Amino acid sequence: MLSTDQAKISHIEAGRIGISEERIRRLAVFYACDDRHLIEALCTIARESRGQGWWDDYRGMLSPGFLNIAELEHHATYLRGVQAMNVPGVLQTEDYMRAIHRSYTPTLPAEEVDVRVEFRMKRRDIFERDAPPPFQAIVHEAALRMRFGGRKVAKGQLEYLLEASEGPAVTVRVIPFTCEEFIEATYPLLYAGGVVPQLDTVQMDGPVGGFLITAAAQLKRFVGLLDIAEQVSLSEPESRKLIHQIAREL
Repeated sequence: MLSTDQAKISHIEAGRIGISEERIRRLAVFYACDDRHLIEALCTIARESRGQGWWDDYRGMLSPGFLNIAELEHHATYLRGVQAMNVPGVLQTEDYMRAIHRSYTPTLPAEEVDVRVEFRMKRRDIFERDAPPPFQAIVHEAALRMRFGGRKVAKGQLEYLLEASEGPAVTVRVIPFTCEEFIEATYPLLYAGGVVPQLDTVQMDGPVGGFLITAAAQLKRFVGLLDIAEQVSLSEPESRKLIHQIAREL
């Protein structure tokens, strides 16, 4: 069907090499997929991926989970996230990133920390594009009050968060301690909207690493969770006011 050997198919499935537009169309015919919008969206991604993405430079240095989230953000038409214990990775300062690694992975070699920090800093470039994906970052007040790296680092992080929220792409909403609803967001969650709904994906971090969710029923559940988090969070102006207040306390 694909006119290639099993080894190459395995590489395609693992994301190590791309797949051509022609083969996508042949697969669509084979599986009787007549969703024109989905097929065209997949072909567009295939065309854009003919050259390696910047994240592929880190293949072999970082686990696939790191590469997956960068690729998700790159192709997303919009992003929604909720964080309970720290600022979203794509909105972190370098000092804050290093402090996070010292807290969460204290035994990680310094060289690997450097690679992870460099990689995460590059992820921020999506907001420098001509048409950046809108990102709604919902952050619990607890995350804003955590002083990773000490007062100076924490204050710098809050100031950067405020600066990012002034741009055209980033919206920051805060769930205050006074919230009276239970928000099921123990682990960091990122919802990446695809070009078509069938390509929507959730990336979640858990105790043993990150994983991706694409099943429609589960995606619907996470949309509901994010909607609730948005409803109970402060408005954008109120959120900025609270972040300013916390920063002044430092």
